[in-house]
Amino acid sequence: MHNPKSVQVGDKVLVLHPAYVAGKVGVIFCREILSGDQPSGRWLVQVDAEIVVSLTRREFQTLS
Repeated sequence: MHNPKSVQVGDKVLVLHPAYVAGKVGVIFCREILSGDQPSGRWLVQVDAEIVVSLTRREFQTLS
């Protein structure tokens, strides 16, 4: 379902899940980093000026 292209900060994405933001277009903000500087495997996606969601790669599709 997702584009095989690697994800980059600034990419436009279509959010597939969760339901409350599904169908919205967002922008990759950064990788989510856990305490101890460990990557979580999730991405922070800015959907609206006041909404940022943490998504796995399966929860969005790259548009750009």
